[in-house]
Amino acid sequence: MPEVVLQGVPVRFPFEPYDVQKTYMSKVIECVQRGENGILESPTGTGKTLCLLCSTLAWLEIKKAEHKSRLQVSNTPPKIIYSSRTHSQLSQAISELKRTSYSHLRVAILGSRGQMCVHPEVSKEVNNSTKVHMCQMRVKAKTCYFHNQVDAKKDEPELRQGILDLEDLVKFGKKKSFCPYYMARDLKQDADIIFMPYNYLLDPKSRKAHAIELQGNIIIFDEAHNVEKMCEEAASLQIRSTDIALCIDEVTQVMKKFQDISEGSDIAANDSQGLPEDFNPDDLYTLKALFLELEKAIDAIQLPADGSGSTFPGSYMFELLEKADITPYKKIIILEILDKLIQYLTTNSASPFQRKGAGLQKFSELLQIVFSKDKFSLEHMEFVKQCYKASCYIFMSVHINIEEQRKKPGGREEGWGAPKSNPINSKVGRVISYWCFNPGFAMKDLSEMGVKSIILTSGTLSPIDSFTSELQVPFPIQLENPHIIKRHQVWVGIVSKGPDGFSLNSSFRNRSDPRYIASLGQTILNFSRVIPGGLLVFFPSYSIMRFCRDEWQNSGIWSKISIGKPIFVEPQTKEEFNSAMEEFYIKINDPTLKGACFMAVCRGKVSEGLDFADRNGRAVIVTGLPYPPFKDPRVVLKQKYLEEIRTKCKQGLTGYAWYQLEASRAVNQAIGRVIRHKDDFGAIILCDNRFSGPDFKAQLSSWVRPHVNTYNVFGPAMRDIIQFFKNAQTLLPQPAAKNKGQPALSVKYETPESTFQVPVSAHAFQADSSRSVISESTKKKMTEALRKESDYNAVWSSMNYTKSVGREKVSMGDNSIFSALEQKSSVVDFNACSVSSQCSSDYGSIKIQNKKRKIKLVPNIDSVDSANCGEKQGSQNTMTHILKPLNQAESSSPDMIGSGSSSGSQDNITCGQGEFLHPAASIDGHVKGDVNCKPSSSRTKTSDGISTSKKENGDDKKLSSIAAYIKEVKSSLNKEQYAEFSAAVKSYKQKKDYERMVDILASLFIDNPQYHRLFRKFEQFLNKEHRPQFQETCSQILPQ
Repeated sequence: MPEVVLQGVPVRFPFEPYDVQKTYMSKVIECVQRGENGILESPTGTGKTLCLLCSTLAWLEIKKAEHKSRLQVSNTPPKIIYSSRTHSQLSQAISELKRTSYSHLRVAILGSRGQMCVHPEVSKEVNNSTKVHMCQMRVKAKTCYFHNQVDAKKDEPELRQGILDLEDLVKFGKKKSFCPYYMARDLKQDADIIFMPYNYLLDPKSRKAHAIELQGNIIIFDEAHNVEKMCEEAASLQIRSTDIALCIDEVTQVMKKFQDISEGSDIAANDSQGLPEDFNPDDLYTLKALFLELEKAIDAIQLPADGSGSTFPGSYMFELLEKADITPYKKIIILEILDKLIQYLTTNSASPFQRKGAGLQKFSELLQIVFSKDKFSLEHMEFVKQCYKASCYIFMSVHINIEEQRKKPGGREEGWGAPKSNPINSKVGRVISYWCFNPGFAMKDLSEMGVKSIILTSGTLSPIDSFTSELQVPFPIQLENPHIIKRHQVWVGIVSKGPDGFSLNSSFRNRSDPRYIASLGQTILNFSRVIPGGLLVFFPSYSIMRFCRDEWQNSGIWSKISIGKPIFVEPQTKEEFNSAMEEFYIKINDPTLKGACFMAVCRGKVSEGLDFADRNGRAVIVTGLPYPPFKDPRVVLKQKYLEEIRTKCKQGLTGYAWYQLEASRAVNQAIGRVIRHKDDFGAIILCDNRFSGPDFKAQLSSWVRPHVNTYNVFGPAMRDIIQFFKNAQTLLPQPAAKNKGQPALSVKYETPESTFQVPVSAHAFQADSSRSVISESTKKKMTEALRKESDYNAVWSSMNYTKSVGREKVSMGDNSIFSALEQKSSVVDFNACSVSSQCSSDYGSIKIQNKKRKIKLVPNIDSVDSANCGEKQGSQNTMTHILKPLNQAESSSPDMIGSGSSSGSQDNITCGQGEFLHPAASIDGHVKGDVNCKPSSSRTKTSDGISTSKKENGDDKKLSSIAAYIKEVKSSLNKEQYAEFSAAVKSYKQKKDYERMVDILASLFIDNPQYHRLFRKFEQFLNKEHRPQFQETCSQILPQ
């Protein structure tokens, strides 16, 4: 492995480092040697992570050797604390560490209980605060088996010798039956390098909870462009009137418990847990009085009638709490009582209907943030109160506005799932926002913990002067690195007008103009036809992206883009996002396509830390400047704060300059997705004429600025980008083509005959979509048909294919929800499997015939959400995939199959060994419904050759009802919740345990008012003797 000496430190690198990497590592070593802070910017694709790890660990090896030679016992060598924003970024860093020669050093990674808990009961809890208290109670009582095994298993060779990321540690914990969360905390004591999300460092509460030792250690913030925001968030909080009301309600519930015990009621006598000795009735009366006074003080605040809210200085929060006799000196006592109450409510709430201390937990967090200093002094209080004076940098603001009432289904107001007479709902509430506008508040607190050095690094920190001025901590060592690429590897163009000559400007005034939307769509369409591989399109916000999507689908632009590049839209949930990314990679490597298009938002998941190297991302289009919402109270107050500081201190950013920087940094982060290594190439297209302003050009990353060209006419831009890709593909080495895409995330759904896999659909924002079971040749011919149908506006891409989950046939003797749930789940790989050329009414196994046979594919509007493919035929290498409904009766049900017959004329498309009818397109361009196999005759042959007719009986309606309910439940719950639901239903069938069944249903459906109907509708599946009891339960716990 090559070795280079930098600042007197020999650094081993996996390959011969480039000059920019040597410069970067030299600055890192300078920071740790001198014990000074550094802020280092190096463009994405220059190997920052690898440089950080190799340079710091090379220095650490020398320090450890020096420490060992001097036989020092009192002082230990420093540790490297490596932090990034997300766990996925940390996993990437650990993967890089495994490539180095420093992988022998001891490594630890910290995560939350939500990510690492393996206890079967605690891990099911959705609320994080409740999960924490459930865990702490079991640990304290020594009743958690997994925690009790930590000491016995901590010397396992895999833990001490190997490098485990978070997922590896959790898997190993399950295998060896120990707690990964507490094992990670134990491993960090002896670790040389510790990985963690950087909110664990910036948030004092998290820092204390994870027992993070900072004295004398090196702290690295990778992807540090988000540090400012995280610092502000760590010192900010919102609390509502309903939170205070809930606190009163929770304390009252415990007080009633005391009263029941004192009166010797039957309820108390049956309570085996009783009440703890940690608090008494006097504590509860005092606490309730505090909350009542605070509620009274909040309700007395006068607010303007226009709904704009009122703003006060940060000191107002002290005054408000003081009206309820809550002062810094009582902080510790109040927090102790709150903690004991929360733990009691958490551990004694066996039923999901009972309170679990959510309100008390929120109030506890408020006190910890407002009275953040462990040793709170009058001087500190005055320091915050005097925040408007010239010499003070810390600025807090209290903004109070009307609390929006939550709505019940049907438009009625809802409050905490209680009847309308509940006092919680009787008043108009307020939202109290306690906002910190100075990131230096958290960063200064961190630097005062005795750290040796703080290193901030990212590809988008410029302008560095303004970045450091806000953090209020000196950074004497700074670096702005150039990129390693050459001029012919990047094309940057500001395109001011579309192909129709209309000006491209996404300002608030223009963004809803149909002419602008059409011109932007035509611009993207034209570029998509000449850009090879992956195309990333970034919008300023989700709302703008949705609006453009709807307009382009109506106009036909969307379908025209998707002919050459299937379109993926960035979802807002983690599960859907992972699926979308997997399918995007698959389409990029599909030789029958020209790549794929991913539409995303600035500051979203796609713009943060994802790798779109080579064909995965050949161009990025930014459609507008992603300014923060200018009327948002927090944005307005942030600008006001900066203006106040600049006026009084004669230094720092103006409010407008900060507003501009917020947009430019988001743009710089988005365009950094394209060029990922020294041989990569790509285009950056800025489609907004405001990008051509001198102010914005100056705020682009330093490596981008020399390449910028401005185009006032669209034609030259198209000419130059075509020539750029032609030259790049000639001059630069091309990555090897992949036959297969990245491995897709799969859900397995097993049948007795066979097992299949399918990547979960990237349907993203499409409300109605369909997924057809077709071969690659079929897809190709369908695409050709689409080219000929100029008026056909449907989106024919992977986004139209929803996940299909197959079900086995249910015997006619047991048409119930229990039987419908007894099958194991499978997902079909529609990209790999072929379609049987024959169908029968029972969808049995039929061997493929060589002759062509028509199979009609019709939209399935309200059908069960799945259909399953096939059975094994002939040899092991031959698979015939056939769609199966729940049973024979289902095939005759219009609700399960779709419309009774296909309406309108449709073109037959012949492909492979069967003919397919093109799915009907809706008016708005969507392909509606799941595509199911529909027999062309009501009289067919079963697999054993016996001729039968479709049965029409009372079972059809019941099966349809079961399937519709399962579909609705499945679409409402995540994977883990649905598994819990399925297990509970099966258990109820076997054991008739009504109480357990209802408890689990409530835990899944009660918290979200939108799911209350699912709770009620389960009555039809209960045994007759349990239905009256269930009706009574519904009337007690659900709003009327």
